[in-house]
Amino acid sequence: MSRIAAVAAVLPQYSYAQADITDVIAPMITTDGSKQAVLRRMHAGSRVDRRHLVMPLEDYRSGLSFTESNDRFIGAATDLAEVALREGLQRAGLDAADVDMIMFTSVTGISAPSIDALLVPRVGLRPDVKRVPMFGLGCVGGAAGIARLHDYLVGHPDDVAVLVSVELCSLTVQRDDDSMANLVASGLFGDGGAAVVMVGARRAEAMGLRGPDVVDVRSRLYPDSGHLLGFNPGSTGFRIVLTGGIAAVVDDYFGEDVRGFLRANELEIGDIDCWIAHPGGPRVLEAFSSSLGLADDALALSWRSMAAVGNLSSSSVLHVLADSLAIGGRTAGDTAMLFALGPGLSAELILLRWPGEPVGADGAEPAAVDRAIDAAANAA
Repeated sequence: MSRIAAVAAVLPQYSYAQADITDVIAPMITTDGSKQAVLRRMHAGSRVDRRHLVMPLEDYRSGLSFTESNDRFIGAATDLAEVALREGLQRAGLDAADVDMIMFTSVTGISAPSIDALLVPRVGLRPDVKRVPMFGLGCVGGAAGIARLHDYLVGHPDDVAVLVSVELCSLTVQRDDDSMANLVASGLFGDGGAAVVMVGARRAEAMGLRGPDVVDVRSRLYPDSGHLLGFNPGSTGFRIVLTGGIAAVVDDYFGEDVRGFLRANELEIGDIDCWIAHPGGPRVLEAFSSSLGLADDALALSWRSMAAVGNLSSSSVLHVLADSLAIGGRTAGDTAMLFALGPGLSAELILLRWPGEPVGADGAEPAAVDRAIDAAANAA
């Protein structure tokens, strides 16, 4: 087991209504009146009311080269990552020196040294901290990051591991690109970041942390779907690949994947108390609900997050997780399913459960939990 000790969601300072962003973006993308009309309809129908941007809206008019936009990414992403990580550690009651592993994920900029390395001196992480930068996972990166931290912590039950995600999607919008993918993306994606602090089972019990346990994780890569979602790097930056086929893959596979995952944990759809879905877009959220047979309000947190800040790629599902934890009210044994889709086309499924007292998260007595942890550590 591993436990989520804290989640901190952060946003850049500049915030604009969707209509104001549309007015600036439309003439940048196309001078064709009919295509501008299509763009405006798409933006208005995106179910996004507001987005945060890393630059003042007017600064986007002049345009940036790939070098300029990536330089801005490195500076702004490091700043946002620092804020998120400091806040997450404070909420968890931990110091930077407690962190044994840091993972950083983003798909909207590149850096070497990676952003996690830049954070070490700024935040005060130990020089022997284990670092895992991840690039290319896109929207699934937040969920995949939690899953991979869990994998690590199962074998290191006394450790502290953190995931930091920053996505500055506005820096990837392409000027003079009136492709359908760019029209859609320019009205859907926003900027933001998040940090998730997780601890191994023994550390969680020793500190008395009450966050949800990660019970199980599962990854899925769907066949013949690599062309549906991603980025094509070019001279002007990351040109988005975004097709309508994503929802069809959800319709065909996702429901049975989730049901099979739950059956492996002796659960059914009706046993889940909270659904934490990546808000990939209106059609994707509708496909999630349909494939799982969920009630109309089951994904309300995801719809609300998308309206408030847009799709933040890998950071989005972490914002929904933060919102869910902020609401509170969970009791011992409550369960949640967290999931996201990303390029590949790939999915990550994470089963969460709130622990109770005095038993362990899986219902076993603490001594039995310790024996299981020791066995897992020895096997690793």
